Amino acid sequence: MNEIEYPIIVLNFKTYNESIGEKGLNLALIAQDVSFEYGVTIAIAPQLTDLSRIANEVDILVLSQTIDPIQPGSHCGHILPEAVKESGAIGTLINHSECPKTIEEIEASIKRAKEASLYTLVCAKDPELSAKVASFSPDSVAMEPPELIGSGIPVSKAQPEVVTKTVELMKKANPNVVPLCGAGITAGEDVKAAIKLGTHGVLLASGFVKAKKPKEILENMANALRE
Repeated sequence: MNEIEYPIIVLNFKTYNESIGEKGLNLALIAQDVSFEYGVTIAIAPQLTDLSRIANEVDILVLSQTIDPIQPGSHCGHILPEAVKESGAIGTLINHSECPKTIEEIEASIKRAKEASLYTLVCAKDPELSAKVASFSPDSVAMEPPELIGSGIPVSKAQPEVVTKTVELMKKANPNVVPLCGAGITAGEDVKAAIKLGTHGVLLASGFVKAKKPKEILENMANALRE
């Protein structure tokens, strides 16, 4: 399994127009520049159609936005974990609220990702689900209340008690799983608040991808991590 240094900023490119093709590569290069300049760990999850190209052009952590818990074979349109690994990516998101899975599919996806030697970051909507999926032994779990995703209202400020509860429940379920949080993260102060609440990093998307000055936003977050 891949060794990753924390704290971490994970940037989900989703399927925004701002992250297609060449624009996605430019965002990836910005993330790489900031990671190297500030000495912080940054991972990116490009659009699947750009995964291989970006993974082979940058030297930071690249994740798939999802995988399917399938074996090699006749599964047209599905995402094979081994193919993600072959693309150059080192891991995958699982169960983002915009690409949800059943609890059985989450467990199976974690198992298949491990078989392909992929790092696993599972998204969960609340503390209870975070603890449940932590019991399946992924590498990390990001608690993201769906109602705050894309809102610009950071979970680390709007619901600090929920973040704290998530960290506590995850420690009881599996202390080896790294707690992260996401939803509404747009500034360095949001990142700093998340770390103070006991998480080891953040997951965000539009706060970076759709920002008018994405490099400035990311530099601000990187500074917060260093502090």
